[in-house]
Order: sequence, then C-alpha cells, then structure tokens
Amino acid sequence: MSTDTVSPLRQRMIEDMNARKLCAGTQRGHIRSCKRFASFLKRSPDTATAEDIRRFQLHLSETDVSICNRNRTMTGLRFLFRVTLQRLDLAAAIYHIREPVKIPLVMSPDETRRLLAVAGSLKVRVLLGLGYGCGLRAGEVVRLKVKHIDSAQKIIRVEQSKSRKDRNVMLSPETLDLLRQWWKARPRYYDAGAPVEERWLFPGRKPGKPMSTRQLNRLFHEAADAAGITKSVTLHALRHSFATHLLERGTDIRIIQALLGHDKLDTTARYTRVATGMIAAIESPLDLLSQPRKRSRRSGREHPTA
Repeated sequence: MSTDTVSPLRQRMIEDMNARKLCAGTQRGHIRSCKRFASFLKRSPDTATAEDIRRFQLHLSETDVSICNRNRTMTGLRFLFRVTLQRLDLAAAIYHIREPVKIPLVMSPDETRRLLAVAGSLKVRVLLGLGYGCGLRAGEVVRLKVKHIDSAQKIIRVEQSKSRKDRNVMLSPETLDLLRQWWKARPRYYDAGAPVEERWLFPGRKPGKPMSTRQLNRLFHEAADAAGITKSVTLHALRHSFATHLLERGTDIRIIQALLGHDKLDTTARYTRVATGMIAAIESPLDLLSQPRKRSRRSGREHPTA
C-alpha cells in the first residue's frame, strides 16, 4: 500500500500495519473504516472523543449497515486508537455486536454434478472442480502454480493462505487428469522469462498476475444459471459442499478440519448442521413410539422392537 500523498496520521497507521504484517486486504479495510469515521466527524479522527465514538456507533446502528460490516468498521477504528494513537480510553469505548449464527448454504451432490457438467470450457471445469474436489477457496484456486501440484504424492500444496497457513489437500486421479489437459491447452503468452515451476496455472490478463477471483466468481454464476440451480449459492458454496459431502460419506471430521485448514474443530463441526443425509438418517423418537412393542420375558414389560 502506497504512502504517497497521504496525511501523516494515515502514513503512521500504514507503517503500524506494515510492522505487524497485516495483509493488504486488512489494511485497505482499516483505512476505509477510518475514512468513514472522519467523514462522519468532518475532521481528523485524532481529535475524536469518547462521545464522538458513541455517536458514530449509534449512527451505524440506525443506518442500514449490516452487523458484519459494522463490526469490521469498528475493528479498524480500534486499531487506530489502540495502536497508532495509543488512546486506550477511546479503544475501550468501542464495542462489537454478536453476529447471528447462520448455517452454510450447500448444494446437493446432484446439483454439484449438474454444475460441473454444464461448465462451458475445460478451464471452467478445472476451476470449479478444484473448488469442489479439493475444498479450495477462490483465492487459493487462482493462485495455484505448477510447483504446488505434487502428482507423485497425489497432493496439492496450498501455501500461505488465510491466516498465513500452509496445508495439503488431496489430488484425485480425475483432478490430475483435468489439470494435465488444461496444461496442454493453457495460453502461454505470459510465461516468457518465468521458470516452469513458478508459472500460474490460471494466468490473468495482466502479465505476471493470476486471474482474478472476480472473474472466477462470474464463471461460477454463469455455470450455476446454466445448471438451473435456483438456490442463492455463491462460489464459496463449493467449499461448503466439499466438507458436507465428505462428512456424509463418513470421513472423520478431524481430517476434514485439516483439509479445510480450520484452527478450531468447532468451525468444522458446523457442517454437521447442514449434512442433510446424516440428519435425515436419524431416527426420530416419534418413530420409536409408533413401532410395535413386544413383552419382556423377565419383567413382563413391553418395549419397542429393535
């Protein structure tokens, strides 16, 4: 993030974020939050008081700002006051709202099969196949390089993804075959000077850059429309479906946790709430009441037949 032609306060905040190795997306979000607060105040944020923060939070609650965006905005302000300005009294005046807990929206195996079947090109089939078949995030898919594909060990190495973590995911024979087909058909006009191992599997329009997640998102929605999927699914639903379908097939939840790169098992356990196959297979107590009962030989009491 450039520090040219910015105010001393913003430059100092950028330096503080760089020193703490915050990613570019987080830095943009924090700067955007402070700009919004400054626009509300109509003066520099370093002149704010506790009353100003209270009024700003009240303003956010009275407008159509979602709880998620509101919390994200206040996180950026908390960094400004706690780290850059070292105003712990003002940072303490910031509070967050508990976000509603929602279950992920997933596609059924049949919907996923239709989605992949109507993919308009080999490139789209490979992109969507990686998202569903390996549980990769959109950014992880587009940032894949040749060196990340390990056909000998049958794994794909995901480097420095969310929270700066590496992990391995499986590489199925079908996915490997699709990747090999794509490598032969892949455009090479942006590969000049780049070692083979460092070449992007999905190069973008700008030399030396991968394709954008926005473009991948557009390709997903085009395929979803062609497949007749009416659910309000997003590209991330492929990752949710990957985890849910593995869980329904009996895969150990800790293995799924490792494949997804989750720190906490609780994060992975939410897929038990959307694994419809598992939920539908649970026998209801009402069904037990309606089963024929047989008399016990010892006590003479009746109990449901097994």
